[in-house]
Amino acid sequence: MNHSTFATFKFPDGTCIAQAQPLLSAVVTLDSPGTEVMTDLTKVKAATIQPGTSLVQAKQMMIYQGVRLLFVVENMPCVEGLITSTDLEGDRPMRAAGRREVLFDELVVSDVMSPLSELDVIDYDDLSHSKVSKVIATLKHLGRHHLLVVQKATPQSAARIRGVVSQTQIERQLGHSIGAAEIASTFSEIRAALGH
Repeated sequence: MNHSTFATFKFPDGTCIAQAQPLLSAVVTLDSPGTEVMTDLTKVKAATIQPGTSLVQAKQMMIYQGVRLLFVVENMPCVEGLITSTDLEGDRPMRAAGRREVLFDELVVSDVMSPLSELDVIDYDDLSHSKVSKVIATLKHLGRHHLLVVQKATPQSAARIRGVVSQTQIERQLGHSIGAAEIASTFSEIRAALGH
């Protein structure tokens, strides 16, 4: 049996490697479905880090991967917590260094991460039946830059972290800041947006 082959050729000068492009985010409005601003972890690989990694390396990983949040994972795929760029730049490292009586350079991710048990999460089904305005109101109400989205357990699978909502991504997709003055100026407006 005669199999045909591909024609081959030599690389032309100046050939570069293809660069991965992030999925084009849809332009959204406050009335768009909430899932439009969620990074879906069934489509985008979660950025992870081990709890024993130094804070210096954690910051470098965030810069290299272009993210502001890393899932802290000792044994894949189970998550122990999160570390964000805010955790690295805020006063948490200094408090941890004082508590442990070590230098900043000796701190590791587990010293400043937020354990999973302390994180606020929202339900994927709730998110898929809500609008971006409710997502923003929730971020503001909690004073957070990120929210985790959990998909409930089914007879076929355990509960799992389905996605991440990021203030930075929402702002990029909306095309403007979501500062407090632009969304809800009073607690009653926040409660109304949350449906209370």
